[in-house]
Amino acid sequence: MLTLNTSRIGYNVLNPSNPGGDSSNPLSSLLHNISSSVGNDISGQVNQIAGSIADRIGIHDFYSWHVMDYCYGSYVPTPLPNATIPRSRIHKNVLSCSNDTAMFSFNPTAILQQELNETGLNITLADLHWPDEIRTGLEGLRAAAKAVFVLYCISIGLTFLAVIFALLAFLASGRLAAFVNILISILAFLALGIASGIVTAIQVKGTNTINDYGHDIGIEAHHGDKFAIITWIATGLILVAMLLWTMECIIGHRRRRNVGYAEK
Repeated sequence: MLTLNTSRIGYNVLNPSNPGGDSSNPLSSLLHNISSSVGNDISGQVNQIAGSIADRIGIHDFYSWHVMDYCYGSYVPTPLPNATIPRSRIHKNVLSCSNDTAMFSFNPTAILQQELNETGLNITLADLHWPDEIRTGLEGLRAAAKAVFVLYCISIGLTFLAVIFALLAFLASGRLAAFVNILISILAFLALGIASGIVTAIQVKGTNTINDYGHDIGIEAHHGDKFAIITWIATGLILVAMLLWTMECIIGHRRRRNVGYAEK
């Protein structure tokens, strides 16, 4: 549904005039080592240093939020475009995904803190100035994400029934078969349409929340256009099926009635 780009996390703690950083921050020694390895022109190497911070503290370049899980990985060949590598050549390299979970909700704050804990560097999200508004903002989307899962399950079941009853309708006669298919198609359209609408709302709200509050610490988000296209195309196809069965119920009935009159 959306992707969190953390390849430049820690950008805000960089200070070109003071490469060592704040001595009270656990990142200070790490910043000093990274800045020393890229030379003295700190202001010209900000992006490289920011990418090195994410790598050194055990954070991946991106985290993608799916309906039932999340995946993470790195941008290849580099997380940021430069003079030799344009943005069009950069793509995702997915390293792994979490287990599929029903009613899954994405919590990047907990995920990133867990990865920081695993490095043993005693660095917390607070040291990176992680905004609490991101956590609270995404928490408000948890109920919506759970509703999406339920609605998708309902729409999948109804769509399966629509296919079965559509096949049976070819063997049956009369308006009843068409009417049953209209009813099933309407229910499937409502379930899938509401799910697609909620997904779009999650994408817009989640992306805006992360970008508004995460810009200052070097993180950003963008929504999954391909997923949005797929879910809305599926909704449109169910609508087409509903309209076709409505036409069959009306026009087909008239055609059968005219045939009956002709036979008499």
